[in-house]
Amino acid sequence: MKGVSSRILKTLVPGATLTCADNSGAYEFRMIHVIGKTDGRHGKMSAAGVGDLISASVRKGTATYLKKPVRVVVIRQRAAIRRSNGMRIRFEDNAGIMLGDDNLPIGTEVKGAMAREVVERFVKVAGVASRIV
Repeated sequence: MKGVSSRILKTLVPGATLTCADNSGAYEFRMIHVIGKTDGRHGKMSAAGVGDLISASVRKGTATYLKKPVRVVVIRQRAAIRRSNGMRIRFEDNAGIMLGDDNLPIGTEVKGAMAREVVERFVKVAGVASRIV
């Protein structure tokens, strides 16, 4: 996975709730764990930030996804992100969009803004974005 050009605080821990920002049929996610990342210490849970791929459970939505684990990429977080030019950005909510096994988005459009750091890692997600900040 490609690195990002920002200092992203990893503030989403397992059990955190995220809103679904696409039209895939889910409305709310609950984070299970971060995919592809382990913390080196025994018993410590990994945290996620913008641009990270996580495994989550659908808490509210249509019956096809309800209570099933799905792959989600985090596109917004409430904690501030520091970019290399010194600017800090933060969003109103924690949000994510569902991805398939091939890292392609399941939904066809994204509601709200998306951080530029997500597009650096997942180029195909930019095709469904309405706004990139």
